[in-house]
Amino acid sequence: MAGYPPQQQPPQGYGQPPQGYGQPGYGAPMGQPMMADPNAPYGYDPKTGLPYSDKQKIVAGILQLLLGGFGAGRFYTGHTGTAVAQLLLTFFVCGVGSIWALIDGIMILTGDPTDAQGRPLRPN
Repeated sequence: MAGYPPQQQPPQGYGQPPQGYGQPGYGAPMGQPMMADPNAPYGYDPKTGLPYSDKQKIVAGILQLLLGGFGAGRFYTGHTGTAVAQLLLTFFVCGVGSIWALIDGIMILTGDPTDAQGRPLRPN
């Protein structure tokens, strides 16, 4: 390099990293907090790649098992049509809707349920 005596040349391969790079292995640039994806604040489902719902699978399943005759689990997930059908069937056919709700609650807990927008329910 012209103008530098040999003992004062800058070392090769060093310098400032390009703008936006932080420590390796960390998601956010140095000095900035990590931010969640605004389109998926609860993350993405690894099976489907869809963003998780704000509703929880455990809550929906327990509500459906305990209060399924009233359609509580389905009201929680936003499936109001199914919830109203369970409610009406429970009242007008002497509790048959409760059997449907019990099976529905088990399916919610063991399957891959979605909310009314088609997003998978959060596992925790």
